[in-house]
Parts: sequence; C-alpha cells; structure tokens
Amino acid sequence: MYMQNYHKYLIWVVIATLVLLSVFLVARTDQVLKTATTTNTVSFSGEGKVLARPDVAVVSLSIVTEATTSKAAQDDNSAKSKTVTDFLKKQGIEEKDIKTSGYNIYPQYFYPRNNRPEIQGYQVNQALEIKIRDLDKISEVLDGIVSAGVNQVDNLSLQIDNPDALRSEAREKAIEGAKKKAQELESQLDVNLGRIVNFSENTGGIPTPLYYGKSEAMGIGGGGPSIPTGENEIVVNVTITYQIK
Repeated sequence: MYMQNYHKYLIWVVIATLVLLSVFLVARTDQVLKTATTTNTVSFSGEGKVLARPDVAVVSLSIVTEATTSKAAQDDNSAKSKTVTDFLKKQGIEEKDIKTSGYNIYPQYFYPRNNRPEIQGYQVNQALEIKIRDLDKISEVLDGIVSAGVNQVDNLSLQIDNPDALRSEAREKAIEGAKKKAQELESQLDVNLGRIVNFSENTGGIPTPLYYGKSEAMGIGGGGPSIPTGENEIVVNVTITYQIK
C-alpha cells in the first residue's frame, strides 16, 4: 500500500514538472519571437519648420504715487489706475488682458542727523501687465498710458500667444517627411515595412519673447517707439522606427 501511494506521488511530481517546463518553454519562445519582431527595424528622421511673427505684445508697467498718508497715496493710485484702465479699454484691450501683477505700499523715511528715522509719507506701487493683440497699436498705447498716469514702463516683450499650435504644425511636417522617406525605401529596396514600434521628437527654435528695456519702451512725447516684430523659426525633428516584415 505504501509503495503504491509512493508511485502515485512520483507520477504527480513528474507531471507537475513537465507542466512547469512547458509553461517556461512557451514563455521563452514568445519572448524570442517578440525580440525578433523588434530587432528587424529601420528608422527614418524628418524635420519640420514653421516661421511665425509674434502676435501679442506684453507690457509691464507701474503706477507710482506718493502722499503723506497711506490712504491718500492709495486713493491717488486707484484714481490713476482707473484712468489707465479706461484708456486701455477704449483702445480695444479686453479686461482679461489687463491684470495687476503686484501691489506694494512703502513708508518713506526722513533721516534727521543723530536722530531716529521718521516716516514722512508713503509710496504706493501698483504693477500692471497688459497684452496688446493689435501690434499696430503698440506705439499709441505706450504714449497714451503715460499720459493717463503710468510713470514706469518696465519692459515690453513680443510673444507668440499660442506656440503649441505652431509646434504641432512643425511636428506634422516632420512626420510627413519621415513617412515619405519610409515609402521611398520600400520602393527602392523592395521591402515591406510593418507597424511603427518607436517614435521620438526633439523641438528646437521655440519662440522666445523679444524684450525691450525701459528706455526703449517709453514713448513720452515722441509719438512712441518703433518696434520691429521680426519672425521666429520653430523647428521639430522626429524619428520614426518601423518593423520590417
């Protein structure tokens, strides 16, 4: 009886071992097949370029007021801010393109000799950032905001408002170029290309803001500055890897 049970046990051990070996061999064969399908590959590169002019001007400016009390300085600043905002809206600049980027109140000290400093007034500095979407109005807007109460124009930058759309356009051109090369190879070498197994992308020439300093951006009494916009080149390079059938 003992020997009979022992033989049955050995048979089950052998069967289990064979099953495990079968599973391992199937997995190993599948891995080899997958490796083979990705080893026989060929890659093609493509480049896409897009030229674009800046379509928005971003102006950083400040309204600075001083008074003997904090309230008086703030009231004066608020009045000038409203005048500037009203002027900008008359120029067609929407409220969403006018925002306060900073607001500070500074005590102004008097330093008598051999005595402690004394506060003699307050300065309020409200920083604004505006977007001018009609670039032909840059000069007119800069001149007008100074007349309306702005006493500091810190910088002016010319930007692409939606660079992602340009990158997408350049990417599309790059992919078309890579696929064209792939089609030519199929014809020239009489090979069949299968599915795409890899894709990579490199973006260069991203449009960067063109900055103008305070002295260049100010247009007090001179009809405003002349701002050349120029062009930006957006470049996208792609690599597409195909499986060879």
